[in-house]
Amino acid sequence: MLELLPRLRRFAIGLAGHPADGDDLCQMTIERALTRKDQFQQGTRLDSWMYRIMRNIWIDESRARSRRSETFVDEEAGFAVGADGAQEASIALNDIDRAMQRLPDEQREAVLLVMVEGYSYKEAAAIVDCPVGTLNSRLVRGRDALMKILEAEA
Repeated sequence: MLELLPRLRRFAIGLAGHPADGDDLCQMTIERALTRKDQFQQGTRLDSWMYRIMRNIWIDESRARSRRSETFVDEEAGFAVGADGAQEASIALNDIDRAMQRLPDEQREAVLLVMVEGYSYKEAAAIVDCPVGTLNSRLVRGRDALMKILEAEA
């Protein structure tokens, strides 16, 4: 499990969008894996099992965050009242991480697993629990969208 930490952290940051949130996601993944180690099936890949745990936690956390955002407004939102906001909207995205965050979740997952983590289409499809063709479609759409975002911002 220790050998997987750098890869897990990189994937977590890619999903979460921020290093601190990624570290929290990575920690939750390790904690869950350790408390549920009896659910790991011998003879299967530990990395795929860990990625699936991380993905499930991330989905759960995203849903919870979405529900909270429908109820509460971030305290920073009050600082923007009356502010123009045009400057923030016009800042060019020249950072791949920022462009990645603009991709839909499924596409970002596919790009991260295949292009960043180096998993085969079959392995990545198993991690996200979808057919290989679906993963391939998400990857192609994600890669194309990423290129358009980066070209438009250049």
